[in-house]
Amino acid sequence: MLKSLKFVSYIIFLCSICSITYSQTLGLGRAATSNEVMAWDIDIRPDGKGLPVGSGSVIIGEELYTDNCSSCHGDFGEGIDRWPELAGGFDTLNSEDPVKTVGSYWPYLSTVWDYVHRAMPFGNAQSLSNDEVYAITAYILYLNDLVDEDFELSHVNFEEISLPNEENFYLDNREDLENITYNKRCMQNCKKEAIITKRAVVLDVTPEEEVSENSKQNENDNIEIVSFDPILVKQGEKIFKSCKACHRIGLNAKNGTGPHLNNIFGRVAGELNDYKRYSKNIKKLGQEGLIWNNETLISFLENPKKYIKGTKMNFKGIKKSDELDALVEYLAASTKFN
Repeated sequence: MLKSLKFVSYIIFLCSICSITYSQTLGLGRAATSNEVMAWDIDIRPDGKGLPVGSGSVIIGEELYTDNCSSCHGDFGEGIDRWPELAGGFDTLNSEDPVKTVGSYWPYLSTVWDYVHRAMPFGNAQSLSNDEVYAITAYILYLNDLVDEDFELSHVNFEEISLPNEENFYLDNREDLENITYNKRCMQNCKKEAIITKRAVVLDVTPEEEVSENSKQNENDNIEIVSFDPILVKQGEKIFKSCKACHRIGLNAKNGTGPHLNNIFGRVAGELNDYKRYSKNIKKLGQEGLIWNNETLISFLENPKKYIKGTKMNFKGIKKSDELDALVEYLAASTKFN
């Protein structure tokens, strides 16, 4: 018993020494300087608090984006390989394959500025000046048709920009909710019967019932059978990745930033009924008789802004004739849906 009391007394003695020691300055480290604090304190709030003084235009941002961002995110924000898409995806959030971009999903412009400033370019984070971040952010807005090409973003007008999906974000209010109940976990015999009410929908797959070549017959002998060059179609599919940020093709394709391209051949320019974002000039040309076919599509895709002045299509064009041929072949082979 005596030994136990001595041991307890010893522990109390040690604790008293520790408390004295930790109550005094240990002499380790130093206070952070104001510059060091500023280097860490770089977050930007949704209301713009924390933004540094600066500005940058769309025109300057395009060059900076090409040099620092396009290798991963594509020339037009379409995303390359598995890198994120930055533009397009409008009206897709309720679809089976939502495209979450700055224009379609992100809530606040401050998030864009903060992320570019904090983490980009990949592998060389925080190498951009404040003005360069403003310029790249302005160009990303332009890619999403949220500002015009002569726009300049700055700390002064920053709060005037609202992203389209902002209203769909709200503060987490679970702490304020009353009578929250949690279901108890069930490991066995949880339900009398499990009923499948929905099935996953997978597009572009082989039908369950295949029709043999010998049984294929045309209902109308006058139907023209068109064959496509499989090599060109494959090449065109790769080139079309630059278009996917704005355009959709295939079964149940819907309009995005740009109109869907199903049945594009033979379509009057600017006259897709359920698409409302055509420029005035493309509507005018359609009324004057412009119809999309091989020749007109190639001319347009080679230099969109030259072929149709004032077009909203933010695409520099494809200069190589073999790439143009491949893309048009892919569109012809992939967009025939009635």
